[in-house]
Amino acid sequence: MSDSDVFLADCPARTTLRLVADTWAVVVVFGLGPGPLRHNDLLDRIGGISKKVLTQTLRKLEANGLVARRRLGTAPPGVEYRLTPLGRSLLGPVSALARWAEEHADELAGDPADDPADNPAGDPVEEPVRG
Repeated sequence: MSDSDVFLADCPARTTLRLVADTWAVVVVFGLGPGPLRHNDLLDRIGGISKKVLTQTLRKLEANGLVARRRLGTAPPGVEYRLTPLGRSLLGPVSALARWAEEHADELAGDPADDPADNPAGDPVEEPVRG
């Protein structure tokens, strides 16, 4: 087995996969693909993300070397975020994943309650009794 066997609990690849498997991390990387953006511009670009979650995601990506934060000499003071070379190298796989998701959206769309992972035995699911 190699050092990057994802079946091993301490595999570095598993840590990386956990980071990039986060929905918001992937969306933020994709959002920064065209170039640097200020926090509020990125917030406007990404539908459905809260200010708090965007901040947490940017900090996590920065701590992992995928995003760089730069202070701007503006009044009022501001910052912008950009992908690092490492972050830019993630754009190819992220773009491929986004294309795949778009191509298969109809096949993937369904009632989450029908997910076989939630009911591996295929047992009938009882509806709750409402009084």
